Amino acid sequence: MTRVRLDLFVSLDGFTSATEQSAENPMGEDWGRLTANYAATRTFNKLVFNDTSGAGTTGVDDAYASAFFDGIGAEIMGAGMFGLHSFPNDPQWQGWWGARPPFRCPVYVLSSSAPRPMIPRKSGTTFHFRNSAIEDVLAEATEAAGGLDVRIGGGVGTARSYLRAGLVDDLHFMVGPIILGQGTRLWDGLDGLEVTHHVRTEVAESGTIHVTFRRKDAR
Repeated sequence: MTRVRLDLFVSLDGFTSATEQSAENPMGEDWGRLTANYAATRTFNKLVFNDTSGAGTTGVDDAYASAFFDGIGAEIMGAGMFGLHSFPNDPQWQGWWGARPPFRCPVYVLSSSAPRPMIPRKSGTTFHFRNSAIEDVLAEATEAAGGLDVRIGGGVGTARSYLRAGLVDDLHFMVGPIILGQGTRLWDGLDGLEVTHHVRTEVAESGTIHVTFRRKDAR
């Protein structure tokens, strides 16, 4: 059965990104600090940077990175994660994921600028643009997934929309061992997740705390 999955980075003080965001630095100046342990894994190097040398960490962080890519049949992301805000008025702009994105499945981009032509890329990724209710986009992505899971890719606005709507079955929070002190707050309005989901935590060698929530009852 298809499950809806979500993975997010968050600091110890509950922020998902810092301020001073720009087209060149869309996730904020501290995004590299927040994601450093994940980006250091062997899986990330192989599947995102196409580095087949075996470089990268192989501990707990890498196990979660590997699970992140397993069993995904479709992805949903916001316009910002795709990169539409970099050149919003350029119909030729094809995002910042390059010729071989790491998704390897249909990707549905939520955007007020839709409809836009779909963008097929190498490695099995095709970007589709939708300006519809999130439930309708999820239904389309679920059908496209063909029995595999649907991942809500972010950014945080898209993630929170699906969380507040109660549409996420499995959540994985990578709590980085850093204090940001500012940025976009994650937890506001999401109280009660521990009631509807089973909770598990595991601390990696890097100091990252992996917190997983799995829905207790099927939707």
